[in-house]
Amino acid sequence: MHADDLLRLEECGSETEIPAGQVLIERGQHGSGLFVILDGTVVVEAPEGSIEFGPGSIIGERALLSEAGTRAARVRAMSDLRVIAVDRREVERLCDDDPAFASRLAEATA
Repeated sequence: MHADDLLRLEECGSETEIPAGQVLIERGQHGSGLFVILDGTVVVEAPEGSIEFGPGSIIGERALLSEAGTRAARVRAMSDLRVIAVDRREVERLCDDDPAFASRLAEATA
């Protein structure tokens, strides 16, 4: 993902802190936004296995880019987190303003 894309996400989102152990995303729920991890680590628990992500990672985007719009995995904070939370409407606006944004977002998180 381009540095400009990350900057756009940061500009339209809000920085927040999340304590270790808190669930950010629950599998099967409607996707309401995404998170850009600034500090800390999360574990993504999907049917095919678990994987950890840290600073610079984007999580929660799949539900925003899929037709179904539902979460495919559970995401839990492994440590205290500092993230940028970006609402679905803002992501949709970014995709409308720049149609290639969705492709770059999907590629960056594949």
